[in-house]
Amino acid sequence: MKTIEPTSNGVKIIVKVVPNASKDEITGLIGDRLKVRVKSPPESGKANKAVCKLIAGVLHLNVRQVTICSGNTTQIKTVEIIDISFTTVAEKLGLK
Repeated sequence: MKTIEPTSNGVKIIVKVVPNASKDEITGLIGDRLKVRVKSPPESGKANKAVCKLIAGVLHLNVRQVTICSGNTTQIKTVEIIDISFTTVAEKLGLK
């Protein structure tokens, strides 16, 4: 899978999550993954929730539109974003 792929109702992106960071931020591409740093620890789903909240905020979406669809317990995750176009996500996340 590429970093970003269109789906029937939105897009999927592959992210590498770095928990326990000094701040929440999307730092760009690392290989074929979008690097996401979050302050939350990787316990009880806190980092996953922070990733969804951060991506939703950057894309100006409701956090319910962003979900982790695979990789819940690993640093490499597939994130599904619904009701948004491929082009909009690519532009706002710098994945063109």
